[in-house]
Amino acid sequence: MVDALPADERPIDPTPVHTVDLPPTPIRDRNIPAEAWIEAPAELRELGNDLGHPAVTYKRRIGPWLLWRAGPAVKADARYWAGHVDEPGRTYTFRLFPDGTGDGVGPSGTRHVRFRTWKEDLRDHP
Repeated sequence: MVDALPADERPIDPTPVHTVDLPPTPIRDRNIPAEAWIEAPAELRELGNDLGHPAVTYKRRIGPWLLWRAGPAVKADARYWAGHVDEPGRTYTFRLFPDGTGDGVGPSGTRHVRFRTWKEDLRDHP
């Protein structure tokens, strides 16, 4: 068992990985960058460019959704991206602002201002 590291201290693991091999639960010892995901769409690779945070890392699965983040783990400019594992063109983003507020539409079509409710929308709409 490896000790968990704070998100911003986890080393980048550039080992190429296919969709089927992305872990279902949060990774606590390393970060998988979007560049390592063989099937990564261009939109994901560019997720944080306009935020000044070009590094995009994998976070976990929420049901059939693959969750990735551009930006730091603390309250800051960040953007989350969720892509459906079986429908590559079905994607949603959530923008997180430094003050803790956010904005994003989930698969239900509902606009969310809280990251938690956006993730619950993903969970509830496979």
